Amino acid sequence: MQITRTRALRGPNLWTRSTAIEAIVHCDDSELLYTAMPGFEDRLRARFPTIGPLQPHGADQRLSLAHVLEVAALSLQAQAGCPVTFSRTHETVEHGTFQVVVEYTEEAVGKLAMERAEALIQAALNGTPFDAEATIAELRELDEDDRIGPSTGAIVDAAVARGIPFRRLTSGSLVQLGWGSRARRFQAAELDSTSAVAESIAQDKDLTKRLLHAAGVPVPMGRPVTDVEDAWAVAQEVGLPVVVKPQDGNQGKGVVVNITTREGLEAAYKVASEFGDEILVERFLPGHDFRMLVVGGQLVAAARREPPQVLGDGTHTIRELVNIVNQDPRRGSGHGTALTKIRLDDIAIARIASEGLSPDSVPAQGQRVVLRNNANLSTGGSATDVTDDVHPEIAARAIEAAQTIGLHICGVDVVCETMLKPLEEQSGGIVEVNAAPGLRMHLAPSFGRPRNVGVPMVDELFAPGDDGRIPLVAVTGTNGKTTTTRVIAHLFTSHGWRTAMTNTDGVWVNGRQIDSGDCSGPKSARNALAHPETDAAVLECARGGILREGLGFDRCQVAVVTNVGEGDHLGLNFITTKEDVSVLKRVIVQNVAPTGYAVLNAADPLVAAMAHVCPGKVIFFAADRHHPVMATHRAQGSRVVYVDGDSIVAAEGSWRESIPLREIPLTRGGTITFQVENIMASIGAAWASGLPWQTIRRGLAGFLNDSDNAPARFNVMDYKGATIIADYGHNPDAMRALVQAVEAMPAKKRSVVISGAGDRRDQDIVEQTQILGKVFDDVILYQDACQRGREDGEVLGLLRKGLEGAARTSYSTEIHGEFLAIDHALARLQPGDLCLVLVDQVEEALEHLRKHVEQQ
Repeated sequence: MQITRTRALRGPNLWTRSTAIEAIVHCDDSELLYTAMPGFEDRLRARFPTIGPLQPHGADQRLSLAHVLEVAALSLQAQAGCPVTFSRTHETVEHGTFQVVVEYTEEAVGKLAMERAEALIQAALNGTPFDAEATIAELRELDEDDRIGPSTGAIVDAAVARGIPFRRLTSGSLVQLGWGSRARRFQAAELDSTSAVAESIAQDKDLTKRLLHAAGVPVPMGRPVTDVEDAWAVAQEVGLPVVVKPQDGNQGKGVVVNITTREGLEAAYKVASEFGDEILVERFLPGHDFRMLVVGGQLVAAARREPPQVLGDGTHTIRELVNIVNQDPRRGSGHGTALTKIRLDDIAIARIASEGLSPDSVPAQGQRVVLRNNANLSTGGSATDVTDDVHPEIAARAIEAAQTIGLHICGVDVVCETMLKPLEEQSGGIVEVNAAPGLRMHLAPSFGRPRNVGVPMVDELFAPGDDGRIPLVAVTGTNGKTTTTRVIAHLFTSHGWRTAMTNTDGVWVNGRQIDSGDCSGPKSARNALAHPETDAAVLECARGGILREGLGFDRCQVAVVTNVGEGDHLGLNFITTKEDVSVLKRVIVQNVAPTGYAVLNAADPLVAAMAHVCPGKVIFFAADRHHPVMATHRAQGSRVVYVDGDSIVAAEGSWRESIPLREIPLTRGGTITFQVENIMASIGAAWASGLPWQTIRRGLAGFLNDSDNAPARFNVMDYKGATIIADYGHNPDAMRALVQAVEAMPAKKRSVVISGAGDRRDQDIVEQTQILGKVFDDVILYQDACQRGREDGEVLGLLRKGLEGAARTSYSTEIHGEFLAIDHALARLQPGDLCLVLVDQVEEALEHLRKHVEQQ
């Protein structure tokens, strides 16, 4: 068994809406039925006893080692704590080759699980060792390192529950919610609207305390100090006991509390100096340590924090008790778990030494041993929810503190005896105000009720009913998708939206090109949706990107499928038939929002059949309104777009809207039938997006079929009394559509300049010139700049083969070089002739033609 390729599907894809690892696996004949391999399953289970059933989809099918790989990769992740459930193994048309698809939640974990699953199978085949427990531990550790932490995760979960899309911008906790101009960003529990000034104030504990004191908020007395002598002087001023801490510290690092002696103060000063240059000494407030979480001017949670501690049992040492407590699965080494492991470090040893204890002491039964004075969760402390106990006056002081500093989300640390009465009545006070507070103590307290604090944070980012989404149209098909994408984007721009557009020519945002080349994949889609000027997006989704990585978005408002043809790269990536292509193309239809629409070509049976997988509604389009699919859909009161005489009509029930074809320049009065189809699809998408009909009419009238609006999409030019048409058609279906359009245009003689893409099937390349040879008098062949895996001259040979016995062609030649071929064709033109130039290098070829036209 051999894995020949592995790829990460990062968005909705051919197999699932979930993220998944897809591996291409080749099995020898002896590996196509693992049950026929003596002792294999026993050896496998000896190495991985908890692997579970090896027949995930029923016992009747023939299960190969590829199926075992699927089960192993999923089981390893699941037992490492990853919430994964989906997997599939699909046998391809190539004998012994399978596509194995396994869901992942963290890409690195999914890839490693696939590698380790392969190693497990090889170990079972070869009789070599495999440590399943170590592998699961390795995967679990990697997952903890990579996955979003609990605080960030709570906000993301709350956003997802509201239907807000999210995208992780870094491997850390920086996350974008929403798309384009409606997107917001946050990091941990800090919002993009948080003032840098407010954060700076919160980091300066002395300034914070002075501002709060000036606002009438109770705080402990104290000030920054310059050295140990100054620290002792402050301690004498405010009175012992005192607290020593770094002025700009966080997470309780370097904080030592309840200091009662000069020796203790000197030790505390040394500890605090390790975490900051400026040290603060202030009066120690007796009581419990409470954390108040304020979000958007409201107190949303409160917790009493306890310092890390162990309870003696008269048997175990303090060191052993710490190890026992750390076995709690809720405790981890970082912030990825609900609690943090207790550290028996120098600070803890010094703390217990003050009570005459050491790590090897055995506390008596029930004796409470506190290992630190501060109660931060990051140092191993625990928390008890007290939200329902907070006195209104304490809540008011916490909110006042947050507003004084200027923080939208704020952790207010309070020290007092109880939450049940005002701070002033119990000599309590606010000791710190924290930007980006940790949320673990509220999400999963050690005791008490968990609080879903992610919800108010998302509510602070997005108003009620706002899901952060923008109008998004996804377009796919064999032919016409780029033109359709451009027309829809033009209509959106006419509506006043700053529109992002991706297609095979590049990426545009608000009329400015920000990328070039073939940008019809998911990476370009994500970039367009991340741009801050994007009010709406029209994204071309080509087959390659969907196969390679899935979609670049979770769902769309409108999905447009123009058609499914023969020439769509058949034979590549196990896509061998039109039916295979249709299954791939319908991925965008499957991911339409429930409130959205699929705009489908009713005249194409494969496209029309996609209607049943659409979660939303359907708009059908076709030139023939009497087509059975159209007639049935309209009779049901649903939306259709069709041609009636010299107009395009949109109808729903008894309602109709008509746009004359003469007002749509792209169609040349309706004579270019394939452009009429593209316009119908575009109208359907604009209608589904809620554009006013006045805007649609104005936009269609203003979309000119030139090289700026639709480069190489039937661009018509005049040259010395002849007509030149530049187009990017490159498959048999495109040739048929072009022939139909060209035949409708008068010409004394017709010539064509053509090459062929090497990544098409031989029969598709041959068929192109077979179609053209029936209509064109002259055929000039040239070779593409990139042969896409073909030998030099191989494509030209196939094109020549298609011209054998051509019914009309009387002249054919081969010219080496696209621009030389164009020059040769133009030199032969006479007034009244027509020349179709099928370009390869779109921008360069159009510029070459433009210069000829300008110089005529």
